[in-house]
Amino acid sequence: MEVLTFTEEFSSPVVAKRLFTAMVLEADTLIPKLAPQAVKSIETIEGNGGPGTIKKLTFVEGKYAKHRIDAVDKDKLTHSYTTIEGVTLLDKFESIAYDIKFEATPEGGCKGTLVSRYFPKPGAEIKEEEIKEDKEKAAAVFKAVEAYVVANPQAYA
Repeated sequence: MEVLTFTEEFSSPVVAKRLFTAMVLEADTLIPKLAPQAVKSIETIEGNGGPGTIKKLTFVEGKYAKHRIDAVDKDKLTHSYTTIEGVTLLDKFESIAYDIKFEATPEGGCKGTLVSRYFPKPGAEIKEEEIKEDKEKAAAVFKAVEAYVVANPQAYA
């Protein structure tokens, strides 16, 4: 089966650098704090935060996912990572690669693009609603982080 690719665009009233900092650079501490009903912890298990770093997300129900950081560019506000193990692969995917980019808008906020590439295992039967559910969970985390940054103008300024 071929790679399934999805591109989503979003906009935010938050300045691009602040949202990038919250969503990418401070995610390990911020996301478990803002979504304790879903994420128990995010820990670095290998590496120093740069490319090749492996992070483990532990969900409250005890399941987990491991992500490998592929690239982080603090100047271009881009982040690439790949889910390489765990529950979010649904036993149907070899991996899922994500590329996210934040860009400033003339209004003072930002727009962003998220490209997700799902690499199915041979013979896997993929249901669109499974991918939709994954994307909805990610969108909820994004909205929680965005709301936090809006409510705390001094955060990541």
